[in-house]
Amino acid sequence: MNKPFLGRGWSFPPTFTRGLGGVEILEEEADIASSLEILLTTMPGERVMFPDYGCNTEELVFESLDTTTKTLMADKIESAILYYEPRIELEKVRLDTSRELEGVILIEAIYRVRTTNSRFNFVFPFYKQEGTDINQPGSPAEATLTPLPDLR
Repeated sequence: MNKPFLGRGWSFPPTFTRGLGGVEILEEEADIASSLEILLTTMPGERVMFPDYGCNTEELVFESLDTTTKTLMADKIESAILYYEPRIELEKVRLDTSRELEGVILIEAIYRVRTTNSRFNFVFPFYKQEGTDINQPGSPAEATLTPLPDLR
């Protein structure tokens, strides 16, 4: 089923195709997942024409992982999704801290696409490690999107 009402946009980072003279386009649920990944990795002030856009979890990188920090992180994520992703309704944000000693927190956002009533699970890894250009297993470039069973 074609669902153009869910949106379409450039992949991020933009990927250009040879021969066709175009840019890779994401559509529907993949566009929403890409939008969530961009939202969670953008700091407010980073976009000149849209200075409030972003999540700003980076300011929590070196904080101790106590209940206050976890609550603040979940609240920042929930607020950013509420304000900047109108295509979905966020059901829950969970923080998986089982790999805390490795410097990894998995952010799990369970949401429902408003127009199709489809549920998805978006998992985004948040690192306390130094950034490099190497894609590590579970790096932000490998955020996952899992469809959940329809509960209609």
